[in-house]
Amino acid sequence: MSPSLLLGTTERVALTDLVHRYAALVDAGEVAAVAALFTEDGVLATPSPPRVLDPDTEHHGRAAVVDALGALAAMDATFHAVTGAVFDTGHDAGTATGRVNGFAHHVSRRHGEPVDLVWAVRYRDDYVHVDAPDVWRFSRRAVHVAFVETRPLKVARTP
Repeated sequence: MSPSLLLGTTERVALTDLVHRYAALVDAGEVAAVAALFTEDGVLATPSPPRVLDPDTEHHGRAAVVDALGALAAMDATFHAVTGAVFDTGHDAGTATGRVNGFAHHVSRRHGEPVDLVWAVRYRDDYVHVDAPDVWRFSRRAVHVAFVETRPLKVARTP
């Protein structure tokens, strides 16, 4: 790896916190707080599984991010697990990119029984450093789905 692609420890810690905070806030249903993790003009690019696994819709701005994540309200619960992340410097000063892998579990009921719709996801992110010390925001987050599976559940804790 070229040294020009390396970020310092402080930047890596802040970016790791950002991607984990995104997952935690989505699972808590705090979509306005999730949107605040984006820049004012940030973009969330989403797919339409199972038909389309790569992003086919772009949501521009925080209000659009809130609207896009509103679809999760139909779920009984979600559980996002970040399983790995790689961060590199961006093309411009104060920017970075990331490839974040994880699993997004979407719990709902089918015929009265709990089921888990699981997406294996890879986020391709662009980040920008904002004026506050050690604070980064998403300027773009693109959701790519590697595969989708549905699992029956014996029991599910829901809020």
